[in-house]
Amino acid sequence: MAEWIGIGRRARRCYGFDEVALVPGMVTVNPNEVDISWSVGGVKFDVPILAAAMDGVVDVKFAIAMGKLGGIAVLNLDGIQTRYDKPDEVLNDIANASPQEATKLVQTVYLKPVKDELIAKRIREIKKAKVPAIVSCIPQNAKAFSQIAVDAGCDIFVVQQTVATTRHISSEYKILDLEKFVKNCKIPVIIGNCVTYDMTLELMEIGAAGILVGVGPGAACTTRGVLGIGVPQVTATVDAAAARDYFFKRRGQYIPIITDGGMRIGGEICKAVAAGSDAVMVGSSFARAEEAPGRGFHWGMATSHANLPRGTRIHVGTTGQLKEILFGPAKVDDGSQNLIGALRTSMGSLGCANIQEMHDVEMIIAPSIQTEGKVFQVGQRVGMGK
Repeated sequence: MAEWIGIGRRARRCYGFDEVALVPGMVTVNPNEVDISWSVGGVKFDVPILAAAMDGVVDVKFAIAMGKLGGIAVLNLDGIQTRYDKPDEVLNDIANASPQEATKLVQTVYLKPVKDELIAKRIREIKKAKVPAIVSCIPQNAKAFSQIAVDAGCDIFVVQQTVATTRHISSEYKILDLEKFVKNCKIPVIIGNCVTYDMTLELMEIGAAGILVGVGPGAACTTRGVLGIGVPQVTATVDAAAARDYFFKRRGQYIPIITDGGMRIGGEICKAVAAGSDAVMVGSSFARAEEAPGRGFHWGMATSHANLPRGTRIHVGTTGQLKEILFGPAKVDDGSQNLIGALRTSMGSLGCANIQEMHDVEMIIAPSIQTEGKVFQVGQRVGMGK
């Protein structure tokens, strides 16, 4: 599988969304009749797309809107919503900052400490609307924040970091015992992020209810450029799915994997599911919703790092309502709206009646899939040429 890249060193070829395509089979299914539901922690959701825990994407209002549409929006407990009583003022400042000022401003904004009472308040606001409350934080804050979240009625807790491991080494600060944390937490815990078979399997072994897959593919993330780490999402998802299937055969427990980041349009979501994902986590597409708190801007979760920011603020614009982005009708021609319609149509065209059947479709290496016959779209910067 690996190729020589120099004396004594081999490297494996890995693939991203632009390099593969899905092959139709012998049967087609009515898209309106395919089952796109998925489950995590024993709870079933109708929409297999999660809104990422980013401050330009999810606030209380967005979480409520997403929940009422059958999906999940993850609220960032390390973010603006839990640091400021009036987060809209801060979000306005970030949106109005020049590109030169943006990163420094974001770093400054996140210096203010998180308030425990705001964690509880935000979760209760979401629960008051009778939709699931799902929240996220970094490992260092997980133990303290999870207790507050559980007491406030949180449904699912997410522990998220750039690279998740069960064995972290440090002499400077206290380390979270992930296995103990998951065991003691009274609600399901999703853990991320990882990109390898071995790490996916190990996180499942300690009791994770779900696994986030992806390091550095997000539209606003610069981790791959700053740190040089990451695995293209198709390969990362395939490897994680293999670990999930092995764990299921050995333990009889099916733990969903969630491809996190790198998907801008419906076709990429379809490829992620075909690669083995049970659901996907999306940021930039939802940052374009009228309901998103970022005012048409989007920034990575690691942008606020005090010494080494690994994200940037990008302008994505506002293109439509959340409902249009999820269910259409699409008003744009680039595949960034009606994501559920795209998934249903793709599954139907491939002959898949449910998400699990989508995992078995034929996938080919096809780097020309983005350009073949698209010269006019590319030249006019429309459709697939944008």
